[in-house]
Amino acid sequence: MWFLFALLTAFAWGAADLFYKKGSDPGDRYSHIKIVIMVGLVMGIHAISYMLIQGIAFDPLDMLRYLPVSALYILSMTLGYIGLRYMELSIASPVQNSSGAVTTILLFIFFTHVLSGIQVTGIILITGGVVAIAVLEKRQELRMLRADSAVLDKKYQIGVMAILFPILYCIIDGLGTFADGIYLDELSLISEDAALLAYEFTFFLCAVIAFIYLKWIKKQSFHLFRERVKGYAAIFETIGQFFYVFAMANNAIIAAPLIASYSIFSVILSRLFLKERLSKLQYSVIVVVMIGIALLGIADEL
Repeated sequence: MWFLFALLTAFAWGAADLFYKKGSDPGDRYSHIKIVIMVGLVMGIHAISYMLIQGIAFDPLDMLRYLPVSALYILSMTLGYIGLRYMELSIASPVQNSSGAVTTILLFIFFTHVLSGIQVTGIILITGGVVAIAVLEKRQELRMLRADSAVLDKKYQIGVMAILFPILYCIIDGLGTFADGIYLDELSLISEDAALLAYEFTFFLCAVIAFIYLKWIKKQSFHLFRERVKGYAAIFETIGQFFYVFAMANNAIIAAPLIASYSIFSVILSRLFLKERLSKLQYSVIVVVMIGIALLGIADEL
């Protein structure tokens, strides 16, 4: 089942990626804080609902046990939200999309794993495809922006900010997923349900703090029902998180790069729902990634 859960996670996070981009306003310096608030709110609602429906007795100490993982994820996601303001011309964005490869390498180095030739081939195809699609997307954005204006806004020039955020995201998210692999799979330090609830409640607390900071310290307005696009992103983010913990608990070293392919699903969804045109190269890369995913599915059945 880990393979199905990983695919569902990638699809959900691909959809969330669409809404993150739509909901991130380059002119709003507090846009990333508003996204954190929306994601934390939805996760908090889901955590309470899941706990009551499943009859789970949640131990608040699990939040402390899982805090190293939660902190890495929430930090990387916040940096990612901030980075959306600088991503138009960031040639470093392929680095951000390679965090799954970082996780796989770390798990392979620190724990004993024997991967088959099919699995290795699948991981290479997926990881290479994820990086390639990001490169192609950034080249396309660069051409479009140059065609629109002879002089580009300084904010979108290739610079320290544009390069820094993807690198930080890649490293921190890769470490977070590595830590999750240890907690859920390698050492089984916490159950899937406990990890899910601990993370979602932690994110909810961060949302409360972010709301207080935005509303009472920065004196900024926040209208819940005007943030619908961010809300859609939060819903898909939470759906992905639900399936994610179960995928990582069963086969972290393979699930991590597969889940990282969510950017491919984002491109496919953009073509279907936003009517964005894809080049022949982009279609070729998508086919390569799909072959990689199919290989991992075949290897799981052998």
